[in-house]
Amino acid sequence: MSLKFLERRNGRYYNTPSTDFFLDKRKPSYIGGILEMANHRLYPFWTHLTTALRTGLPQNETRDGGPNPFAAIYAEPARLTEFLKAMTGVSHGANLAIAHKFPWSKYRTAVDVGTAQGDLITQVALANPHIEGTGFDLPEVGPIFEEYVEANGISERLKFLPGSFLEHALPKADVVMMGHILHDWNLETKRMLVRKAYEALPNDGAYIVYESIIDDDRSDNTFGLLMSLNMLIETADGFDYAAR
Repeated sequence: MSLKFLERRNGRYYNTPSTDFFLDKRKPSYIGGILEMANHRLYPFWTHLTTALRTGLPQNETRDGGPNPFAAIYAEPARLTEFLKAMTGVSHGANLAIAHKFPWSKYRTAVDVGTAQGDLITQVALANPHIEGTGFDLPEVGPIFEEYVEANGISERLKFLPGSFLEHALPKADVVMMGHILHDWNLETKRMLVRKAYEALPNDGAYIVYESIIDDDRSDNTFGLLMSLNMLIETADGFDYAAR
């Protein structure tokens, strides 16, 4: 079976157009960060999938009494950088769609909660020159966010605000965005975060959430179902969910 990552022409191999666009590290369209993290970190945890299904317990750094996985990731700069690039890789397509299809002309400000590298708010700002934005995440993320924003030439319109969305109120803005955030947590925490988003918005504001939504029959969206399994591997009680 061909994965169609390469094509052969006159006895030589070349990248396909998609490979050239998405898997060339020299290009801003590169999404391979998620593959790098999967190779270095996630795949070993998935060897314990059977145990996860039998016990309902995470199988990551916490398996042998290690710290909270986010604490472990954020404690090591190299691991944190890899993780944040992975979040860009898994989210970039959705970020572009939100940046271009949402009616941004109605709004002036936006905050990206759990911003990681900042690709979502960056794409929104690049596509909508009138938008001013904030990336909200733990303090360790700040230098990585600022480097990414500067590389895209929009530092004058985007700022980083340190904080924990579990412990602090969310920054106020016309639009609050959360990408791949709610699925990390149980239903009670999901509802708490939605409430915080509501409190951060004006009466005519907007709240954007995107996840790997599972189809209502829970049978067709393979990626969404696998992402939910990954939440079992990675978190104590996180899960992906259907639209209704």
